[in-house]
Amino acid sequence: MDKGMHFGAVRGRVLVAALVAGLGVLLEPAAVRAQDTGGTIFGWAPAGQTVTVKGSTEARRHVTVKDSGRYSIGRLPLGTYTVTLEKEGKEVDVRPNIGLQVGRGAEVDFACPADHCEKQVSEES
Repeated sequence: MDKGMHFGAVRGRVLVAALVAGLGVLLEPAAVRAQDTGGTIFGWAPAGQTVTVKGSTEARRHVTVKDSGRYSIGRLPLGTYTVTLEKEGKEVDVRPNIGLQVGRGAEVDFACPADHCEKQVSEES
């Protein structure tokens, strides 16, 4: 066999192996997401208040609502949750029986003053 043809065949195999490895790296995040069996509860609420989720196992997670008025609590095991809005440690509103399914989130919005959930900036005179 001619050395030039042998080198070309080896180079071709190396190129194919590199392409396959690169494709595997690109597809890995999708495979990881496909294995994710949790869900996310998200929505709108008054900025600065606290949203708490409690599952059927009594496990709790909470988050402070961002200045934009958005919140998100992710990587929750599938199941049914009670979502509570709290201000200064006291319940303001409760949403029971919020179900999470594989690959889907649940949007739970709470009322905001004058329909503006974002942090209000006060103007000083």
